[in-house]
Amino acid sequence: MASTPLTGLTVLVLDDEALLRRHIAATLERLGADVSVADSVNAARRLANELNFDFVLLDVNLPDGLGTDLLREKAFGSHTGAIVMTAEGGIRGAIEAIQLGAIDYLTKPFDPDALALTLARARRNRQSSRAEEHRRGDAPELGFFFGDQLSPLESQLQRILSADRRLETNLPPVLLLGETGTGKTTLARWLHQRGPRSDGPFIEANCSAIPDSLAESELFGHERGAFTDARSTRLGLFEAAIGGTLFLDEVNSLSTSVQGKILTAIEERRIRRVGGNHLIPVDVRVITAANRDLKLAVTEGKFREDLYHRLDLFRVVIPPLRERGGDILRLAEHLIQRVCRRQRLPARPISILGERRLLHYGWPGNVRELSHEIERALVFEDGPALEFHSLLGATAAAPQLSTPASGTSPLRSEDWFNPSFRFPESGFSLEDAILHLIRHALAQSDENVSAAARLLGVSRDYLRYRLAPQKPATDAKRGDPDSTQ
Repeated sequence: MASTPLTGLTVLVLDDEALLRRHIAATLERLGADVSVADSVNAARRLANELNFDFVLLDVNLPDGLGTDLLREKAFGSHTGAIVMTAEGGIRGAIEAIQLGAIDYLTKPFDPDALALTLARARRNRQSSRAEEHRRGDAPELGFFFGDQLSPLESQLQRILSADRRLETNLPPVLLLGETGTGKTTLARWLHQRGPRSDGPFIEANCSAIPDSLAESELFGHERGAFTDARSTRLGLFEAAIGGTLFLDEVNSLSTSVQGKILTAIEERRIRRVGGNHLIPVDVRVITAANRDLKLAVTEGKFREDLYHRLDLFRVVIPPLRERGGDILRLAEHLIQRVCRRQRLPARPISILGERRLLHYGWPGNVRELSHEIERALVFEDGPALEFHSLLGATAAAPQLSTPASGTSPLRSEDWFNPSFRFPESGFSLEDAILHLIRHALAQSDENVSAAARLLGVSRDYLRYRLAPQKPATDAKRGDPDSTQ
């Protein structure tokens, strides 16, 4: 018996020989496929109007016509692959079917192993084509910037990927938590592209944008006539993601009744279309995301506790941008390169004033807001370096910064120094002022020495020297190895 798994495939077998038809159906069902059968062109046409199939196994000569007539009239959707079954000597009919869009043919009698391998190969080819379309369309956006601040997060994700490669099938769900704009969708794509299902589809659903009345149909599909406007059978997102990843963003916005059906789909790996009677196997990796505390939503009765515990196995928390101060400038440079490629613009550096504004701002919109600010600056600013004029006055940390004209030198002391300041008659300690500025820069940069050094325009070594406890001169004379010269 063939051992090639066909879990999740929907197949129509069209043949007028009852024994062969039953044998093929039994073979495919044992390998996990969901099989429908037809013995005539008209019966196959009726099923094509009611159901969607991944593949159709098509005999050429039938009592009421030719199987190729169905290909000629495009009775099946573009998502259905046709494989022709022809008797010996019927190669001419097979060639005609290939010309009409069939993807392969089998010569009767054929071995069950050959049938299973043909279907498995056809599925792999279709998934590879789909993955290539994703790569061509999304390649510039797939990168997720970790930097130094998110190295623990990257290590956690690598462990998840290692577990995925060991399992290969029945991959557990991943829950991404983070504020709006932190990059949850980008990270979900990153996981998909590096996981064992990278050749499969990546299907994304923004749950907050799906009306409650349509959520069940959108996710699980519906049968023809299931409700007033259901004029044809429709595949849901779970079926569309078979063999790949389904990403449910803002899953907390779905109703609790739909949440219950998602729980069943994840646990049983089967779904039932709206208005349908059959359970459909769905081999899907589910990644969910939320921008609020799901535990609190459970407490408020807005999220099912059983679903929360099912999703919370691999929890990944993405910190907000304001907590990644040490990486903001590197992330900005990364985004500049990306935007410049897309906009076909030459890359520009960030001015000292621009760096200060990026570091001082609170970024309530996180990475998405930073990306938009960068694109705005690249399009509307004319100077040789980006200064991010739109951020002027957006934060209390730097409201006094004046904007120099384009092309002028970086920020000078005259730009921020208070001219009304007067030295006291008793004098002024320059050393105390320097230490005060250093402490202020460290506070603004969340105690990140590198970021504070950039704010002050000095090296990290200089800051370390100024912050190091000074040894008494007598210690230095004794040759104390820890003394600072």
